[in-house]
Amino acid sequence: MGGTVARVGVYLAHPGPGSFNHALFEAVVDELRGRDCEVLAHDLCAEGFQPVLTAGETGTVVAAADADDPQLALHRAEVTTLDALVFVHPNWWGMPPAVLTGWVQRVLAPGVAYKLGTADGEPAGLLRAGRALVLNTSDTPEEREREEFGDPLQRIWAACVLPYVGVSDIRRLVLRTVTDSADATRAQWLRQARQEAAALLD
Repeated sequence: MGGTVARVGVYLAHPGPGSFNHALFEAVVDELRGRDCEVLAHDLCAEGFQPVLTAGETGTVVAAADADDPQLALHRAEVTTLDALVFVHPNWWGMPPAVLTGWVQRVLAPGVAYKLGTADGEPAGLLRAGRALVLNTSDTPEEREREEFGDPLQRIWAACVLPYVGVSDIRRLVLRTVTDSADATRAQWLRQARQEAAALLD
């Protein structure tokens, strides 16, 4: 990333400390720190991030520091400084877990991550992060996910959320099926996750 120290936010959304999602999160953080990145690592469940959007947060344009909740103010301030984003989460009902959905709604707020009112009526992304990596675990076979459900997580991240806030290079790795996976398979997935994280820096 231009020879400067990259600043990468890594966000985990899974409540189980021993989950494979946690292993993915730890592998990515380790890989990026080993490449001399400044990594802002957040286990959202462990940190107790409050996902519920309050009435006062709806329909208002805010500055990054404009939040009564210090944790929310921190996340808003941090996200504006990142060069890349990594999200690690399971596929639950075709959606990210509630803690991450709430993070998107509360942190990627108008005035922080995007602005409205451009000449063509489209939002203008405000984040400087040009790249994002989404690491998903799933227990749904790929063919069924694609043909029966239409891969809703791909739509959420690559069409609805990240382009809206200015991220143009969106990468996603889906690891499936996790529940019945062998240790050797999981080890290979962890290597893949490290490779994808490292590729963000190219």
